[in-house]
Amino acid sequence: MTARLVALALLCLMTGRAMAQEPVVTPLMLKDLAADPGKEVVMLTVEHVPGGSSAIHRHDAQAFVYVLEGSVVMQLKGGEQVTLTAGQTFYEGPDDVHLVDRNASSTEPAKFLVVLIKNKGAPAVLPVP
Repeated sequence: MTARLVALALLCLMTGRAMAQEPVVTPLMLKDLAADPGKEVVMLTVEHVPGGSSAIHRHDAQAFVYVLEGSVVMQLKGGEQVTLTAGQTFYEGPDDVHLVDRNASSTEPAKFLVVLIKNKGAPAVLPVP
């Protein structure tokens, strides 16, 4: 399980654009869903440095986001940009393309919790060409 968490963290880190802007992804939990064989839940935190962002990506999963600190700007393909602050939530479906995922501040860090429900063993993050 530890090797899978490390692989997940590395995959998530690879979606960043520039070295200084890459988010810090910390895996917290990986758990099989007993009630739904073949599915698993991944829980992780994402930290953006001031001005940091992630590359365009998608999740072949249900993604539930909860902002812990700071503020983040999110936008899905076909949707409007939203700025979320601590305590607010965001959802991404399995077919959504995440166009914008960035820290709204150029001076303060931002951190959010992500819970993914996905097929067991499937990548948590997929780059979008």
